[in-house]
Amino acid sequence: MTPALENLQKRLKQLPGVGYRSAERIALHLLVEQPQKLPELVGALQAAAQAVRRCQVCGNLAEEERCAICADPRRDPAQLCVVENVPDLSAIERSGAYRGRYHVLHGKLSPLRGVAPGDLNLAPLFPRLETGGVAEVILALSNDVEGEATCHYLTERLPQSVARVTRIGFGLPSGGGVLYADAVTLKSSLESRRTYS
Repeated sequence: MTPALENLQKRLKQLPGVGYRSAERIALHLLVEQPQKLPELVGALQAAAQAVRRCQVCGNLAEEERCAICADPRRDPAQLCVVENVPDLSAIERSGAYRGRYHVLHGKLSPLRGVAPGDLNLAPLFPRLETGGVAEVILALSNDVEGEATCHYLTERLPQSVARVTRIGFGLPSGGGVLYADAVTLKSSLESRRTYS
């Protein structure tokens, strides 16, 4: 193992979801098997680093001042879905079930990890809500202690103009059986039940 290859593996291993073996495979693939793809990858990374930034309105990824969702006049401005991070927004968009607007917090409150309200993308959120155009805030944050704490923090500070605050339901995944669900999932499923029609 050369020092340069070892350093590349170390950097790749710092990426989320990439372990030692994956980092080794990626490094060897780029350096030995497909070296012609390396300049393309480096160029794409540099171009993205220069062009991609946070949307000034919602915190989503954008190449302009506003992201494609905020710039789309067909989106419902009366609904605002608050999500933890950009992958959460992408997952909701892939579902095709929501046509409102978003606000990305880029994290959740976590006193144990030192994440305070000032560390989240809250500064543009409250002015958006105070303008009076949002009738419903949908809290689409994770179903854990930190997600619940963040939801509680937000609901205590929402302006009176927001008529409705909802939380996404949690429960059994599609195709999942009751027998194999853990106690927390079953509790959430029962609490999130709705009228059957």
